[in-house]
Amino acid sequence: MTSQVNADPAELAKFSELAHRWWDPESEFRPLHQINPLRLDWIQGLVPLQGQRVLDVGCGGGILSDAMARAGAQVTGIDLATKALKVAQLHALEAQTPHVTFREISAEALAAEQSASFDVVTCMEMLEHVPDPASVVRACATLVKPGGWVFFSTLNRNLKSFMLAIVGAEYVLNMLPRGTHEYAKFIQPSELAGHCRAVGLEWQKTRGLSYNPLTRRYWLNDDTSVNYLVATQRQAG
Repeated sequence: MTSQVNADPAELAKFSELAHRWWDPESEFRPLHQINPLRLDWIQGLVPLQGQRVLDVGCGGGILSDAMARAGAQVTGIDLATKALKVAQLHALEAQTPHVTFREISAEALAAEQSASFDVVTCMEMLEHVPDPASVVRACATLVKPGGWVFFSTLNRNLKSFMLAIVGAEYVLNMLPRGTHEYAKFIQPSELAGHCRAVGLEWQKTRGLSYNPLTRRYWLNDDTSVNYLVATQRQAG
């Protein structure tokens, strides 16, 4: 594991600046609130979370962490955006969310501390915001137990994703603040698959996430050309 923190200070500052709006379902984080039931149901369909020890990497304000804890998991959420973590902690306290804790620590640092400690690891909408996504994938593989599951979601890199995820979402529909995403950091499924293979994570399932701007609704399907989710499993032996 590298001793240098795998994080972009500008990215951390960007999300910290918006931290107080994280739990407002009509804020810049509206998309996260809308897709959260979809991703939770998909994870639950593959790994029932009741009683599982779960790590949420890049948890931000804790939207997914909170939902997984309410589904019966023992959840640890980690992030390096201090203000977002404070919002996550405050919300968990106010909402009396059971079995959820938050730590300001990188995935790489936690991997050095708690190898093979979690039944499930989630890393959603985070890989496209870090300088070295392969390092995060490696840390996730280290943190999960043999036979355990690691879930990723990120953005594909192609013309369609540029037009929809950046031009459309940030500049036309104003769904996200301008500058939320950087096209060069988008990750093609083949690249993510390579990172996973290199660290013993077996690619199991993939789903696409689509959005209709007229109905303002999201749904999961087989179209991975823009947003996509991946379920992987650490080799048992």
